Amino acid sequence: MRLRTLAMLGCIATPLSSPALAVTVSRHVFGTMPDAQPVEALTMTSASGMSATVLTLGASVQSVIVPDARGRKADVVLGYADLKGYLDKPSYFGSTVGRVANRIARGRFTLDGKAYQVPVNDGPNSLHGGTKGFDKVVWEVVSVSSGPVAKVVLRYVSPDGDQGYPGTLTTTATYSLNEKGDLSVDYRATTDKPTVVNLSNHTYWNLAGEGSARGALGELLTIPAEEYSPTDATAIPTGEFRKVAGTVFDFRKPAAINDRVRDASDVQIRYGRGYDHNWVVSRKAAAAPRVMARVEDPVSGRVMEVLSEQPGIQFYSGNFLDGTITGKSGHIYREGDAIVLEPQMFPDTPNHPAFGSVRLDPGQAYTNHITFRFSAGAKAR
Repeated sequence: MRLRTLAMLGCIATPLSSPALAVTVSRHVFGTMPDAQPVEALTMTSASGMSATVLTLGASVQSVIVPDARGRKADVVLGYADLKGYLDKPSYFGSTVGRVANRIARGRFTLDGKAYQVPVNDGPNSLHGGTKGFDKVVWEVVSVSSGPVAKVVLRYVSPDGDQGYPGTLTTTATYSLNEKGDLSVDYRATTDKPTVVNLSNHTYWNLAGEGSARGALGELLTIPAEEYSPTDATAIPTGEFRKVAGTVFDFRKPAAINDRVRDASDVQIRYGRGYDHNWVVSRKAAAAPRVMARVEDPVSGRVMEVLSEQPGIQFYSGNFLDGTITGKSGHIYREGDAIVLEPQMFPDTPNHPAFGSVRLDPGQAYTNHITFRFSAGAKAR
């Protein structure tokens, strides 16, 4: 199976560098919340020239600087240069999203026979945990360490009843960076009573560079999935597992996103104003992380592979970036200026038993191990 997956994803590019010196971590105050709580920025920097900055607000990725095939560095994620932007118009830039990532239909679900209502904040549905999800709270810094693999461990304790969800949920997000070009976030959560949880990371990626005039839609995308989840007009899955073969959702072989993203012949594209769907990489979680998506910028040569053990990956093509946001480099963010790839359980799983379960009980641990693996090919010009 592994050989087949690698064949679908094409040749593996050369790592950014071989293991060498330690990855260092620095930290500073990024800004202050309205309640005077400080928000920190923690930057992991490797000897290879790659760095990643994480904010304690939302356990969010604020910057990832990656060299291209010629060694030229660029920040490849969207975001703001100061805290004000994240507070005024957050848009989930780089955020950890939860308790339940993605959508819950009408904000309703049932657990052990009891009905729960969580905030509706996306048309008629609940999105990414509600009006004050994990992206809008300040996480505690548990530990910071430099070394061959640098680590930043953040924690947030969500109280029982937070946003309508049952149980006190204790969540850690462990960000790490190594010299091979792997940026990882490992999510872990425990609860004191039965609840539901589905965490993911909502970083907006543009391998051409944040603010690039080329945008992200010329990048080549591969998703090794035979099926995807069609939705209704409000982005809630219908429950069907639909084959990607013969559709604009077939990314089993590398394809430029902009070749299909505006194909109005498919009602699913019209519903989402582009792609905003779940790809079914498998029907259940894997024992270990595997490649769920691969993105290549044919101009810079930058390559990113996304690995996780989760069964689904939400691909969003930046359809609602409408030119009203000015990013950290002073450029206006427009439709298609970045893409989002979120490994997770399927959307609205609490209301679709056939999708599996996002239930978490006391004594259990929820995990989602996500790695963004960067390398550089030979196509830069």
